[in-house]
Amino acid sequence: MEHYGFWSVLPPVIAIALAIRTKQVFIALIIGIWLGWVIINQGNLIEGTFATIQAMVDVFKDDGNTRTIIFTLLVGALIAYIQRSGGVNGFINKLDQLLKRLESSKWGDNRLVVQVMAACTGLIIFVESNISVLTVGTLYRPVTDRLKIPREKLAYLADSTSAPSSILIPFNAWGAYIMGLLVIQNFENPFQTLMGAFPYNFYPFLAVILVFYFIFSGKDYGPMKKAELRAIEEGKVINDDAIPMVSDEVTVLEAKSDIPIRARNMIIPIATMVVMMPIMLVYTGWSAESETSGIGRIFEAIGQGSGSASVLYSVITALLVSAVMYMIQKIMTGKELIDLTLKGMSGMISLALLMVMAFAIGSLCKNLGTGIYVAEVSKAWLSPSLVPAIVFIVSCFIAFSTGTSWGTFAIMISIAVPMAQSFDTNVSLAIAAALGGGVFGDHCSPISDTTIISSMASASDHIDHVKTQLPYALVAGSVTLVLYLILGFVL
Repeated sequence: MEHYGFWSVLPPVIAIALAIRTKQVFIALIIGIWLGWVIINQGNLIEGTFATIQAMVDVFKDDGNTRTIIFTLLVGALIAYIQRSGGVNGFINKLDQLLKRLESSKWGDNRLVVQVMAACTGLIIFVESNISVLTVGTLYRPVTDRLKIPREKLAYLADSTSAPSSILIPFNAWGAYIMGLLVIQNFENPFQTLMGAFPYNFYPFLAVILVFYFIFSGKDYGPMKKAELRAIEEGKVINDDAIPMVSDEVTVLEAKSDIPIRARNMIIPIATMVVMMPIMLVYTGWSAESETSGIGRIFEAIGQGSGSASVLYSVITALLVSAVMYMIQKIMTGKELIDLTLKGMSGMISLALLMVMAFAIGSLCKNLGTGIYVAEVSKAWLSPSLVPAIVFIVSCFIAFSTGTSWGTFAIMISIAVPMAQSFDTNVSLAIAAALGGGVFGDHCSPISDTTIISSMASASDHIDHVKTQLPYALVAGSVTLVLYLILGFVL
């Protein structure tokens, strides 16, 4: 049986509806998975329940899934390392010194330069989106306040560079997670597949381009223009009736006291992970039987390499390098490093659990034939050329309603890939549409964790941040939709 008819779409639809209604993505996914296995077991609730538990266990039967989940946990450990060692504070201090030198120079009152630096900082810290947002907001807020740059603008700069850089530079948990979802769809080379979708992932590119366009042109419009005029003419970085969204809970792990604060304690571990990624791709993809030679053979190996294995080996190497560094500097003992590893991993449990459910619902939709059924039903009225645009719109709606791009990826990739294959639509385009739509909807959503943390880190009124950012996100999203409509007919 290729699919279960109407019953094939019921579990993901119910999961989407529950996620939108309750805002509880975990509960929505587990109910959707349970319902799917009840359907497969012909309505037997007991067998369906046992099958649901087994489906969760079976996630770990796939080596790629297991490596991806372990990688995510270890990234939490690496983030804890660089925070506790003073690496993050050292990096912030270096930037602060640069800002002070900037203030004493002829560029000291240049609003443009400071905004460019804030945006670039957000892009550079691609290893984790929330760390990026927190760094930009807390570091640049005193300077932007002095230069009469509205808090809403700072929140926009932080928000619109964090997730885009994380998804465009996939040497992080985002990349590993997406590659894991692609493995469920039977892609033998998920890294190569992800890179194939990279050129079509228009929304993150456009979001970043717009950030720099508005910085350099100064042509703000809508609520953001009003905020700029208020700050410049009245000297008010927030509205009179604004309620700055500040929380002591939104902080990074504190650095150890009485230790030297060094930026290299953050830069070297992250650089190690990034540099090791292509090296590990070559290692895992190298074939002695290949007839290609020279540079071509290296690129061939990268294309054939295991993405999940590469990111796992890379983060392990980064952890070992940082552990040796910190022990040599006498910042931490071996016991402290072990305790910190466990603490950092515990902070990523929710993401790891989301991954397990994402892989499980992806496998479920494959067993139900959800994508195949949707394709068969929609063939009568839906042009294959419209598939990328439809996927983008639906992904945006789900992410906006639930406030999570990762949960959206889990549901939409399992539907978009089989649809694209059934319609003979460009699969890379469909994957990119699912990813871009998830980030777009997340950017627009007032309940997104990244949007909320952007407001907190910048001490901006949350609703003011949403209102000022929304018109800019809609421009990038609208252009992206047009591009998918055009390319859907061209490719």
